[in-house]
Amino acid sequence: MRRRSLGLAAVILAFAATPALAAPSPVTVRVEGTSDTLIPRTALTTTTATVNKDGVAGHDCTGTSAAGALEQASGGDWAGAWNAGLGYSVNAVKGETHTFGSGQFWGFFINDALASSGICGVELQTGDSVLLAPISETATSFGVLGVSGVPATAPLGQPITVKVTRTTSDFTGTVTSDAVPGATVSGGGASATTGADGSAQIVLGTRGPTSLRATDSGDIRSASEPVCVTDGSDGACGGSAASACATTGDDGLCGTKDKRAPRGKIASITEGQRFGKGKGPRTLSGTVASDPSGIADVRLRLTRSDNGKCQTFDGKKERFVAMKRCGAKRGKWFSAGDRQQWSYLLPSRLGSGRYVLDVEARDRAGNVDSLLQRTRTRVVFFVS
Repeated sequence: MRRRSLGLAAVILAFAATPALAAPSPVTVRVEGTSDTLIPRTALTTTTATVNKDGVAGHDCTGTSAAGALEQASGGDWAGAWNAGLGYSVNAVKGETHTFGSGQFWGFFINDALASSGICGVELQTGDSVLLAPISETATSFGVLGVSGVPATAPLGQPITVKVTRTTSDFTGTVTSDAVPGATVSGGGASATTGADGSAQIVLGTRGPTSLRATDSGDIRSASEPVCVTDGSDGACGGSAASACATTGDDGLCGTKDKRAPRGKIASITEGQRFGKGKGPRTLSGTVASDPSGIADVRLRLTRSDNGKCQTFDGKKERFVAMKRCGAKRGKWFSAGDRQQWSYLLPSRLGSGRYVLDVEARDRAGNVDSLLQRTRTRVVFFVS
């Protein structure tokens, strides 16, 4: 058991004075709701852009604070009341509301321990993890679960050993970390219960990418830890396939050369969708089908036309720039990463205009899904 002191405030979401500004830093943000995850663990880099949730002058939090990180990760979909000299409380995230007096409120954790002040008062440092989750007003200590030992690749049908720990913190500033017996580890259609030392053996029987997480009554569920399941010769998880397996001869399975492009799809916006004024999308997201060679890059192209003026989003400058000639094919491509579940957070909500969003996926064998197919890899949408 490890123990350390943080000197916590009496109420973790009643907010302290503004600290010295931090530099923009890479951090992660996660929000757990009552019944499921509202925002999965999201990696981002904080910015210097201030956060103002009520439009009142002076009601600002820094972009490098936990409030700035939450603003990015949620796409601005959170709400809270301003407290003079203290900052914002958190009342709702992604439509789920918890306020003081209701029996639960939004607990705020840094690196799985209760924060020493509120979201406006914590300036984040490199590697910090931000967690919000509903906690009971009557509780005096709070546990956050974590799963360790999850491998990047797991053998199909064979047991892997993982361990569940609980980080417990309270209002006195005491933090402990202990193994958790009796916790449930689940994912990929399988589940297992931890023993006295917090360890469990779980057998995953479905090929391909999945994730594991831990739950236990009274504790905040763990983040989902990714794992890919393969028998080593099925071509899953980027591995080589054995000759005695099903293949089309050009799909990279069974030792064949992969000549098939990965299939990308836009999911966050539908063809012809119309957004009201001030309601333009900020998060662009979608999927790429599992590819035996692995995903190398997902590129996006976003162009805008409004009142005869044409622009394209520049990923390096993180803003729209003018185009000499209109036409989506003349727009700039920018990367959205190499994940099957890809997403890109724009600096702000899109303003009025007609937009064309394209996605292009490339696998590690060099195949490119360059077919611009309406509703799948291209959508046209509008913002009033």
